[in-house]
Amino acid sequence: MISDTGKIDEKQLNSLALAYMGDAVFEKYVRLHLLESGKVRPHKLHKEATRYVSAKAQSRIIHDFMDKGVLTEEETAVLKRGRNAKSGTVPKNTDVQTYRYSTAFEALIGYLFLAGREERLEELIQAAFLIVEEGGITS
Repeated sequence: MISDTGKIDEKQLNSLALAYMGDAVFEKYVRLHLLESGKVRPHKLHKEATRYVSAKAQSRIIHDFMDKGVLTEEETAVLKRGRNAKSGTVPKNTDVQTYRYSTAFEALIGYLFLAGREERLEELIQAAFLIVEEGGITS
């Protein structure tokens, strides 16, 4: 990667900055996942990607993680910070609760990425893919 994330202290960033980073990181993983699965038509790629990156899907992923107890205490703390962050914007296509849990998911992904915890990041992303694919989440 072009930049060394070691210069950024993920513990000092606010939750919305973590979510900003997490959104981009998760989107990249989703796009790679879809291309690896053989999907190449642009419209189909966009439609499929929406199943993974929608607020509804990300909220469901987080609830599944919490229900199964897969998150560490540290990850749960990051999650709560992300969920409680005040974005100042009103979600367009979803309710506030779903949007907050989606932000929490993105904050967690951003945190793990910036902390250099690639193995754990990929473990949770793979689990997220399974939740979306097995749970039949639609956009």
